[in-house]
Amino acid sequence: MTHDHHRTDAAHDHAGQDHAGHDHAGHDHAGHDQAGHASADVTWAAAAQATLHCLTGCAIGEVLGMVLGTSLGLHNAGTVILSIVLAFVFGYALTMRSVLKAGLALGAAFSVALAADTVSIAVMEIIDNTAMVLIPGAMDAGIAQPLFWISLAGSLALAFLVTTPVNRFLMSRGRGHAVVHEYHQH
Repeated sequence: MTHDHHRTDAAHDHAGQDHAGHDHAGHDHAGHDQAGHASADVTWAAAAQATLHCLTGCAIGEVLGMVLGTSLGLHNAGTVILSIVLAFVFGYALTMRSVLKAGLALGAAFSVALAADTVSIAVMEIIDNTAMVLIPGAMDAGIAQPLFWISLAGSLALAFLVTTPVNRFLMSRGRGHAVVHEYHQH
């Protein structure tokens, strides 16, 4: 048996399996604990780094969506939807860029990005968009008004604080950003 289609999710578990007759030629097990396998020793710093990586792509999309939606005079719901879509696009694109550089094919890179970032981006988007909607006047403020930018920065900071423990939990179980560590280092 070869590992041509090696799984990088937590379902690929070697614990308690008989490896007799199992061909490991060309299959490097180095780094398995960081790539798709549970690891109880995920530090807060590692979780914060993963969250910051995800937040970078999300923030690009979120800010662009808010600026475009506000500038185009879209209704608040339209602006939020645009921001969410762009946050996912830029969040996935940032991860895909890294793993494509590591040599993954486009389809595999997209699969890694989905596994690595979906929960993190979803949590961030729920938090920051809820904050923007709940801050009085934030969604109606124009991009030239400080309230818009202060609210947006605050909502992204809040999203970072809420998402970091979520990422730590996921990473400690070999999920979320843990699946991307095999392909790039921060």
